[in-house]
Amino acid sequence: MQPLVFEPILKRIRWGGRRLGSVLGKPIGKHADYAESWEIADHGDDQSIVSVGDFLNWTLRQLVENKSHELFGAERICKQFPLLIKFLDAHDRLSLQVHPDDELAVKYDPQENGKTEAWVIIEAEPGSRLYAGLKEGVGRDELDSALQAGTAEDLLHSFTVTAGDCVFIPAGTVHAIGEGILLAEIQQMSDITFRLFDWGRLGSDGEPRELHIEDGLAATDFTRGSVSPISPRTIAEDDGHRLEELVRGEYFVIHRHTLKNRATASVSPDNRFHVLMVVDGAVTLNCAGETMTLDRGRTALVPAECDGEVQFAAHDGAVVIDSFLP
Repeated sequence: MQPLVFEPILKRIRWGGRRLGSVLGKPIGKHADYAESWEIADHGDDQSIVSVGDFLNWTLRQLVENKSHELFGAERICKQFPLLIKFLDAHDRLSLQVHPDDELAVKYDPQENGKTEAWVIIEAEPGSRLYAGLKEGVGRDELDSALQAGTAEDLLHSFTVTAGDCVFIPAGTVHAIGEGILLAEIQQMSDITFRLFDWGRLGSDGEPRELHIEDGLAATDFTRGSVSPISPRTIAEDDGHRLEELVRGEYFVIHRHTLKNRATASVSPDNRFHVLMVVDGAVTLNCAGETMTLDRGRTALVPAECDGEVQFAAHDGAVVIDSFLP
């Protein structure tokens, strides 16, 4: 099976903007609230559809059901694609929210998973901030009181970010993405969110959006404390290529390839799939003599039983995020 590319699933939400189109080349319309591009999704009716090649118009669920060994490898059984891959444009600040872990998620929906996620910053306006975790000593009662009083921001750990920063958000971490940030998100295949606070804003209908304070407090891990950007670990480096590990967790691993000029790199399926996201520049993929070009903002799924090593060559420098299962 050759690498797969899918049509993006575009989501319009009040905090979105225009950069999914202007920066990442997504086919957005005239509106100014394009918030998310779901690159690889197998979540209910949100199904990624193959856009080219032998499996044209197949959904990701069809591939999971009919080509499981090719996708995941002979030793791994998956009834659902385990990762949800997105780009997000936060033109405005997102709500303050928290996601449940696996054990709690199924109590709300037997078909859901918990949601541990990671963000890789693509662009950030000067002064843009992320909110990740609670300040030391904040417990349930303190957070509950602050949410009721509208002063929750005072209890949050926050920091400014720049392009290239990576932040890992385990399930149970209170968080929000600040305005002015464009990022790539790698997460468990889940869409369950508890909104704790919405900064006093109104929805498109002129009414406050629904909050889920009791459920959110129950999902919050008050032992976690603050979360800060990770320090990448360099795995290999030569004159034109640097390979770093950004995240290694229970649900996914994230590597980053930084290529100068026309440098090349490769991934070996090693009996697991790889998701390649081009967050800067452009590359040409080559697998068993077949090639495809991935511009900035494009994503490819390399199946576990891909026909040999997949090489990618930068056109004039590139940054590629590689996500896979542990």
